[in-house]
Amino acid sequence: MDIYNLTTVEEFFLLGLSDLKEVRYPLFLFLAVIYQVTLLGNCTILLAVGTEKKLHTPMYYFLANLSLLDILCPSAIIPKMLENFLTEKQSISFVGCALQVYFLIALAGTEVFLLSLMAYDRYVAICFPLSYTLIMTKGRCAQLTAGTWAVGFLHSLLHTVFTFRLSFCKSHQVNQYYCDIPPVVALSCSSTYVAKMLVLVVGGILGISAFQITLISYIYIISTILKIQSAEGKLKAFSTCASHLIVVSLFYGTILFTYMHPSSSQHSPARDRLISMLYAIITPMINPIIYSLRNTEVKGALKKFYITGNIIVTKNLFSTQLRVNS
Repeated sequence: MDIYNLTTVEEFFLLGLSDLKEVRYPLFLFLAVIYQVTLLGNCTILLAVGTEKKLHTPMYYFLANLSLLDILCPSAIIPKMLENFLTEKQSISFVGCALQVYFLIALAGTEVFLLSLMAYDRYVAICFPLSYTLIMTKGRCAQLTAGTWAVGFLHSLLHTVFTFRLSFCKSHQVNQYYCDIPPVVALSCSSTYVAKMLVLVVGGILGISAFQITLISYIYIISTILKIQSAEGKLKAFSTCASHLIVVSLFYGTILFTYMHPSSSQHSPARDRLISMLYAIITPMINPIIYSLRNTEVKGALKKFYITGNIIVTKNLFSTQLRVNS
């Protein structure tokens, strides 16, 4: 084995979104705007749910957790990308890469379980409306939510440990604009069988189980809605689930394509980067729009908060002006 193969890995080099220097700053501005919109939209949802008592229900409690995930997930990627655009460096330390993988997989896994939990919540609300408050109590919602976060982070710890205990003696250039399991494992010169099987088996079992909960919940939901006699009642019931279905379809579609497609010389790395951008960067930005901001109760809460805030600001300005005049 040559000296190069014995070198200890201290950093990896990330493949940028584009090799063209002239698009570096436009891409920086594009990502910065997306990040700001993501933070603004999801923080607004958190603010609305936290300040409006009418939204202190299981459905909006889960929405608040989804918004928190949609803040944290792009925060694990975009700041480093923006730094690389400005410094023209594409490097990330070994520890930084491991942490990025850990948090990305943990947050993505937690969101998978949370989406299935949200589907179960809608199932109980539509199929057992009279027993809803008895089943989905505050304590039970807190326990279920804590469980989704715990499983997501423990699941990620398993993958991260088995990925970064590998020996890396090939090129240190990660074929992605952030650290992820498939492109990092591809750089290993030791056996990657265990790491790959963990992704397929453990990740597959947990992901399929969560998807089955979501699917079965919606089978019962649709069956119950179709039995409703009133057209207005059907429309109202469907409206409470439509946005969630859009989010689930977009999230599962991009996740499955990214991690479950077979290896092939035909598949395009550029296409993989585009797909991963959809679930890691774009989806967190549009979730507040397609899920929460279309909700009349959330919009009412935001309007109320805006009016109250203006009144408080006006009173403070008026009081300040009186003190100055006196």
